[in-house]
Amino acid sequence: MHLKNSLFLLLFICNLCLASARPIIIGVPTSLKTIEGMDAWRAVQLAVYEINKKGGVRLKDGYHMLKAYSIDTRGAEAGVPVYDAIMAIEKLILEKRPDAIIVGASRSEVLLASMDLIARYRIPYICTIALSSEFQKRIKEDYSKYKYLFRMGIDSGYVVSYFKKFISFLEKTQRIKKKAYIIVQDVLWTRQTGSSLKEWLEKNKWKVYGFDVYPMGTTDFSSSLFKIKSSDSKLLLIFFDMPEAEILIKQLYLMKIKAVVTGIISPAAPEYAWEVTDGAVEGIFGFILEAGSIPVKKIPKSLEFYNAYKRFWGSEKAKRLSCHGAANSYDAVYVLKEAMERAGELDPEKIVKEIERTDMFGAVGRIRFSKFHQLIFSFDPKQGAIACIFQWKKPGIRVPVFPVAIAEGRIDLP
Repeated sequence: MHLKNSLFLLLFICNLCLASARPIIIGVPTSLKTIEGMDAWRAVQLAVYEINKKGGVRLKDGYHMLKAYSIDTRGAEAGVPVYDAIMAIEKLILEKRPDAIIVGASRSEVLLASMDLIARYRIPYICTIALSSEFQKRIKEDYSKYKYLFRMGIDSGYVVSYFKKFISFLEKTQRIKKKAYIIVQDVLWTRQTGSSLKEWLEKNKWKVYGFDVYPMGTTDFSSSLFKIKSSDSKLLLIFFDMPEAEILIKQLYLMKIKAVVTGIISPAAPEYAWEVTDGAVEGIFGFILEAGSIPVKKIPKSLEFYNAYKRFWGSEKAKRLSCHGAANSYDAVYVLKEAMERAGELDPEKIVKEIERTDMFGAVGRIRFSKFHQLIFSFDPKQGAIACIFQWKKPGIRVPVFPVAIAEGRIDLP
């Protein structure tokens, strides 16, 4: 009986020590009013919950619970200065003193402007939304300064490579005529992506009839659509992450545009898009920037993430998962956990080294980083992270059609 009481006392002391251990703080500064920012924040909370439920993060001095704090940087809102977003990030750093930052900037302009701030505070940072390839170029130019920053999401370079492959695939298998039109939102990553694809198309003897740029907040796109109809363009590339692009989807449908419509159109990506557009998305080839926001049978962990998200946040929020930022933000928490546990402590220098050594499988596929801290993408989930091109089909289902390694159905042209 005395031994039993001693064991209970020992267990009580262990639990007391565990409960009193300093939590590991994760900061999540992002644009919470965007669907990508809010989805990413929810995905982080889900991962934190799962990890804490299993005991937390094991360091040399014992187990530590994770605690996540967010702040709305408003950096993706029209008219909000980049400076204001940077000030919000620094406010989070000074008030919460995070051991790491996940998600971060939604806009590339904010990401690039915040790199010096993160470097000054020496905080491991895993960006999951902003796309500009300038990010890794800066790390290459000054590794010692910017080594704390990683991107665990697709960048504009990979986006371009996916669409090049997809267009070449359409040429080969569907023999579409080489007549294209490009419409983009007036932000850095969309301009970069659209310009790169325009150059590539023209180099490959495509006729590009237009390259139209629309400011954030635009609510009428008919001028471009009339030009598309008159030119009889067969491929329409659209790059928009603003919610007003839902109007563009409906205008495409009403004007009966007979072209292959693809690109990154945020309102066309979620599962509920069929309902809110009354089926106007039918036939559109949507782009999910990281698998998991759409469950892919060939990536088992994408199914696990999607189902866990649905259980945790409810089916309605799962239906609204955006094309970008959620599954990779969820995976980023696990990448951070594994790196911290291998490091055994919260020394940012050691954590950075361990993030660099990451090689694991997650909802997005295989997770590894390039020499300059960009998540490696592939067309095979066994080799790298996967983006997914799907097609909307009746009665409102998203069918993965590209890359071929994860395809679950055939392509139907308009």
